[in-house]
Amino acid sequence: MPAILLKHTGSILKLVAFLQMPFFAAWGQTTSPDCLHVVATTNLVAELVQEVGRERVRVTALMKAGVDPHLYRPTQSDITLLNRADAVFYHGLRLEGRMEELLTTLARKGRKTFAITDCIPKYLLIEPQNLEGIYDPHVWFDVAMWSQTLPCIVQALTELDPSGKSTYQHNAEQLQQRLDRLNNWCIAKAQELPPQKRILVTSHDAFSYFGRAYGFQVVALQGINTVSEASLAAITAMVDFIKKHGVKAVFIEIGVNPAAIQQVATHSGVPIAGEIYSDSLGAKNEIKNGFDVGTYEGMIRYNVSTIVEALK
Repeated sequence: MPAILLKHTGSILKLVAFLQMPFFAAWGQTTSPDCLHVVATTNLVAELVQEVGRERVRVTALMKAGVDPHLYRPTQSDITLLNRADAVFYHGLRLEGRMEELLTTLARKGRKTFAITDCIPKYLLIEPQNLEGIYDPHVWFDVAMWSQTLPCIVQALTELDPSGKSTYQHNAEQLQQRLDRLNNWCIAKAQELPPQKRILVTSHDAFSYFGRAYGFQVVALQGINTVSEASLAAITAMVDFIKKHGVKAVFIEIGVNPAAIQQVATHSGVPIAGEIYSDSLGAKNEIKNGFDVGTYEGMIRYNVSTIVEALK
């Protein structure tokens, strides 16, 4: 192994240098040649690709439950997985901020890389204030919008495995139907709250698509990523907002430092109503309040139920 990888494997420069070496042989000799082996950056992306691919695809997620994709730095073992994979699927829209250079290098070296959000029309994306040309990546909180990534996945898998085209299309159609039902459930659940009570206070601005889709005013301490910490001025403004609007509860985001939102709760006198998921699914087979939060559907149902019940 090159000496540059013996220490500090989290360094992007070292990882990029490693990519200049020849790619490994794909996944060894014991794997069926009919099964694609792909790597996905987040567990959200991994689940979608696996659902569309089913038995024709084996997906490995780089980031495990509770990992913040904005801050994630790939490791040496990640590089091994990426080099052995038939393709790499990632979210896009700069969600994987610290992996961008690595993903670009992989593509330049001939690796098949696919951003699943490329199929979403730009006019549907939210462009935060003072960030021209930068789009909010948290599209999965609008279930109808999340389903618009399916054509990208079908197209990518078909490019890799043309003989599986009809299977991928059929699986995507079935998944689309399930997502449509989930979206209708979210709309109905949100309507259990009167509009004036639909105020969601969170740590970072991951829920703008959720708010737009289901009628919530979303107020966050931080912007769309978690690189910087909330300022004292932002905390003070949030406390004033909560008192003025009579907000009943605030929420901790799993995987995001809770210190700032805990200060808000203390100074405003409102309770922390629970933890909600923002940038990751839960662990595999993890059950919370009767929902399997290790799945996209379970995570969404858990989040929406937790928010609505707390604000009633």
